[in-house]
Amino acid sequence: MKFTLSWLKDHLETTATVAEIAEALTDLGLEVEEVSDPATRLAGFTLGHVLSAEQHPDADRLRVCRVQTDLGEKQIICGAPNARAGITVVVAHPGTYVPGIDTTIQVGKIRGVESEGMMCSEREMELSEEHDGIIELSSGEVGESFADWLAAHDPAKVDPVIEIAITPNRSDALGVRGIARDLAARGLGRLRERVIGPVPGEFPSPIGVRIEKDTLDGCPLFAGRVIRGVKNGPSPAWLQARLRAIGLRPISALVDITNFFTFDANRPLHVFDADKVEGGLRVHRARGGETLTALDEKTYTLPAGAMVISDDAGPESIAGIMGGAATGCTEETVNVFVESAFWDHVQIASAGRALRINSDARYRFERGVDPEFTLPGLEAATRMIVDLCGGAPSGVVVAGEVPDHARAYRLDSDRVRSLVGMEISEAQQRQTLTALGFRLDGDMAHVPPWRPDVGGEADLVEEVARVASLTKLKGKPLPRPAARVTKPVLTPLQRREQAARRAMAALGYNECVTYSFIDREAARLFGGGGDGTRLENPISSEMSHMRPDLLPGLLRAAARNRARGFSDLALFEVGPAFGGGEPGEQHLQAAGLLVGRTGPRDVHGENRPVDLFDAKADAEAALAAIGAPARMQIFRDGAGWWHPGRHGRLCLGPKKTLGAFGELHPKVLETLDIKGPAVAFTVWPSEVPQPRRAGAARPALHLHDLQAVERDFAFVVDESVAAGDLVTAAQGADKTLISEVRVFDEFSGPKAEAQMGAGKKSVALTVRLQPFEKTLKDAEIESVARRIVEKVAKATGGTLRS
Repeated sequence: MKFTLSWLKDHLETTATVAEIAEALTDLGLEVEEVSDPATRLAGFTLGHVLSAEQHPDADRLRVCRVQTDLGEKQIICGAPNARAGITVVVAHPGTYVPGIDTTIQVGKIRGVESEGMMCSEREMELSEEHDGIIELSSGEVGESFADWLAAHDPAKVDPVIEIAITPNRSDALGVRGIARDLAARGLGRLRERVIGPVPGEFPSPIGVRIEKDTLDGCPLFAGRVIRGVKNGPSPAWLQARLRAIGLRPISALVDITNFFTFDANRPLHVFDADKVEGGLRVHRARGGETLTALDEKTYTLPAGAMVISDDAGPESIAGIMGGAATGCTEETVNVFVESAFWDHVQIASAGRALRINSDARYRFERGVDPEFTLPGLEAATRMIVDLCGGAPSGVVVAGEVPDHARAYRLDSDRVRSLVGMEISEAQQRQTLTALGFRLDGDMAHVPPWRPDVGGEADLVEEVARVASLTKLKGKPLPRPAARVTKPVLTPLQRREQAARRAMAALGYNECVTYSFIDREAARLFGGGGDGTRLENPISSEMSHMRPDLLPGLLRAAARNRARGFSDLALFEVGPAFGGGEPGEQHLQAAGLLVGRTGPRDVHGENRPVDLFDAKADAEAALAAIGAPARMQIFRDGAGWWHPGRHGRLCLGPKKTLGAFGELHPKVLETLDIKGPAVAFTVWPSEVPQPRRAGAARPALHLHDLQAVERDFAFVVDESVAAGDLVTAAQGADKTLISEVRVFDEFSGPKAEAQMGAGKKSVALTVRLQPFEKTLKDAEIESVARRIVEKVAKATGGTLRS
């Protein structure tokens, strides 16, 4: 949004400088992107008086001029045809940069005669394209700044231009008056009163208007009037100067007037050539497929449902976006129909995107304009057209009515002070809102119609805060609730999440952050893909469902990396997974994935394909980092995406699952395009029981001064018996003395069956006994050994190997 300082002063009575205005606008939330001040380019130019102008001795078209300047009498060579004695000119001294010719003036000789400066033309100073001669001024004192002279005699040429960035919610700032209102509320001046009186009609409008019933939700109000006998010539110089300053090209008086109101009051208008309109105007929805050649000389095919303004011959304008070329105004136009309407912002945005048209009208209507200014805007435009172009206006024809956007919210002054953190008195708060156009009735603030962005009490707080200026906010430390060490900020689950992330990173895994959305096929592989986790408006078909597990995202990431030549991967992720669409059906997971081999090839041949025991060890390490008990049971009845015989559940009892590990099912790997060995693990931090001791202190260290004893046992069991069952049974023989049981050998296969019988294997255990009170005697050791054999035999049917 661009505007000039003089334009702003039409609405704001102020003595503030451009710098003060720019600083205030940025502080108010209207960020200034650029300030273009032509006076800064002219700072080095001063006025001079030509004392004499003699013919150059060696050039027919050059004159040697004696010029009285602020630095004394100077000799300047000039080739302009109007260089003569007695005129007041603009002088550039040596060292002055001339923007129009991109040159810094120096003392030099021209055809052997020294020249000590330059007398400038308008084009050389980038004031216009005039370059037939040097500037002749009708007044001015020698040495006076040319910029100051222009400010007094031709201010449009040194009018600063300010450009601000408009956030989507501040549609009111798309008009100069809205910007002036904000500055007045800040205290940088007084908002000038705007009086718009009705322009009486001299005859009934020959063009009627109506809105179809199915279009009233998109166009609740449509108004207009005919003006006969206008003269559509060039617009006045002041209007052309303003439009050029903000980057618009003056076209004709009628078009320039509509552009003026678009930027002045955020009120887009449209002018039809009344002689080209057949019958009345009708606002309706397009059937789809109709074509219209717009003012940009492009032909558009209208989508079904888009709002259109038509006459008896067909569509003549794309409602709220762009007019049609067939009824556009030209220099021959003498009768016009001026239209002012209010359009629904959502429907304008939808049609504009479908047609790919970007116009100033669409930009404003899709953000919201003042519905109550629809008719006053028409009256103001009528007055300017009659004043500049002449003509006689008809009465106003109106279809529909002004929509009721009235709303009010409670102003809680204490709440404002609490949220903003500044001491703003109630009187100041009320004064701020009043200055911004709010109407206060007790503690209820009625929102002005030009502020569609205000939709609650929080917005009132924001308005007060931005006008008061948050730059005045002073930082204060939060008060302590008590004179003691504060409680931890992180919850136990958050600390576990952090610990799991660090543990897996320490194990050599690389962290991934994947989308929480996956495709339906992948979700079904991992127990999801139902309607409960389906997204209503997915980003793409590959992100249609909430993920039931973290592993699909990790597998997709591994497939992309392997396709690019990275075959050995260790990836992990910590994040939520979703069992359904309700709030309570979300749970935290930490998952790791190993693909390929344990490391790069080396001369020792120590690398190998990853296996489920790698995943088991890493899962146990992650659980240990978040405080899981050291002893856990392993069950083999995991979910369907694990390999049936090569996985396990880490549990505290059959129903308390802390994690799962193992190889992934071949069908899962094939579907997700993973080649080669792939093992994974998943842990659920929230399932780990909280420690009984809540303190942060470690327990006392207990050292044993008695010698530990180890005994080895080799049991013959069925091949189906898990080694973990043997370990658990042995540990249960004496929970006081037995400190550790571990497997150190397994003998299976054809040779084992030849010695021990078909379907048999041998598992060897080491049992460590740690006495506490006295050294163990042989009889006590043998007693524990017998109990171990009995426990293993009872639990697994195993016998000691002879």
